[in-house]
Order: sequence, then structure tokens, then C-alpha cells
Amino acid sequence: MRTGRTARAGQYVALLAYLVFLAFPFVWLISTAFKPPRELGSLHPTWIPRDPTLANFRQAFDEQPLLHAASNSLIAALGAALVAVLLATPMAYVMARHRTRLARAATGWVVVSQAFPLVLVIIPLFLVLKNLRLINSMPGLIMVYVVWALPFALWMLVGYVRAVPPELEEAAAVDGAGRLRTLVSVTAPLLAPGIVATAMFAFVTAWNEFFFALVLLKTPEKQTLPVILTHFIGAEGVADLGPLAAAAFLATLPSLVVFALIQRRITGGMLAGAVKN
Repeated sequence: MRTGRTARAGQYVALLAYLVFLAFPFVWLISTAFKPPRELGSLHPTWIPRDPTLANFRQAFDEQPLLHAASNSLIAALGAALVAVLLATPMAYVMARHRTRLARAATGWVVVSQAFPLVLVIIPLFLVLKNLRLINSMPGLIMVYVVWALPFALWMLVGYVRAVPPELEEAAAVDGAGRLRTLVSVTAPLLAPGIVATAMFAFVTAWNEFFFALVLLKTPEKQTLPVILTHFIGAEGVADLGPLAAAAFLATLPSLVVFALIQRRITGGMLAGAVKN
């Protein structure tokens, strides 16, 4: 009994230390966003600002078009989430219900593709978009985001589809419903939680993405919020810490809110495929 309690206490301590490790950058970001310039340059920094101010937020909005960049990020993230869900839902249904060698190979490719580094695919993607004349355009960026989010979206939705009892689809087939009608009228409503979680995951991924947007978008009026944040760093590499922290804090809030809503559903999606009826 004592050994079990000691092991559990050790697990809780390790978990608490991990949470502190993860929370430290965000807490320090919030503290920096509200500090005046004299505290930012202090040799003895404090967690809580002695004289909190909103001047960094006002300066951030004055120096950079944060609202316009946020609208670009919102368009790209919403577009990627919508297209990814529309493509992944029927594909996941086929992969889950028809367990052929091709389906298993496709599932393995989905998992392997997540290991590809961004640098490995950026040049082929750039050449493809250049031939399609989609460089420096929002449709081109959305297309890239969809391609990048689709493998994980498929993996999530396959687990949800496998959790739906096949007997429901067989009953619909007996009543005369075809494959498409069964998917739309029977399976899709039961997949609603998984579809919502998948869409939110694609949204968060596109909202936070930086590398593709940096390479593919050239004009400032089309750049997304993560790219605009780099403008707070001067030509000599010196960052304007106060406005940068304020803008980064505002840019982080939407993804934190969305992730807080979907974290349980993402866990459910990962575990759903392991449950047999």
C-alpha cells in the first residue's frame, strides 16, 4: 500500500512539474506584455509587473496591422478547416468500413506522412503553386493547409467511424438507403462530435502556422498574424519586447480557447478506434 501511494505521489509530482514547465512561457509572456519599458530592461525581473500598463498593446496596434493580419489568419484557418472536414469525412468512412490492403496501406501512409519535415515539402509545394499561379494568394495557402492537416484529420475520423455500430448502416441498407444516403443521414449525424473536433484541430493548426505563410505570402497586406509578429524584430535582430509580447499574447488566445474546447474530443477520437463493439 505504501509503495503504491509513494508511486502515485511521485506521478503527481512529475505531472505538476511538467505542467509548470509548459505554463512558464505563457505566464512569462503575459507578464512581459503588461510591463513598462523600464521593467523590461531591469536586471532583476519580477513575475508580477510593479506598474502594469496597456501601452504595449496600444503600441502594437499602432505599429502593425494586427486586425487585418488576424482577419487573414481567420480566413485561412476557417477555409482549411471546412475543406479538410469535407474531404476527410467520406475518405475516413471508406478507410474504416472497407479494410482492404489498400485501406491499410493508406492508413500507414497517413501515419508516416506526419513525420515529414516542413523543409522537405516546401520546395515541391512552391513549384506546384507557382505553376497554378497561386503563390501569394489566400486560396494557395488554404490548399497547403488542407494538405498538411488532412492526414491527422483522417486518422481522427477513422477512429470515430469505427466506433459507429455497422448494424445501423445495415438497417438503413435494408430500408433501401444507398451508401451516400447512409453516410449523410445515418453515419454523419453520429460523427458530429468527431467532425467538430477535427475541424477545430485543423483551425488551430492553420491559425498557428508560420513557415508556409512566410514562404508563400509576399505582400504585407496578405500576410497572416504569425508572420506579422516577426515585424516587431528589427533589422539587427533586436526585438521590441513589450509590443511583441502583447501581440503574441493576443494571437495566442484564440488557439488556446479552441484547444480547451477540443482536447477531450481529440482524446476520444484517438481512443475510439481501439474499442471493439
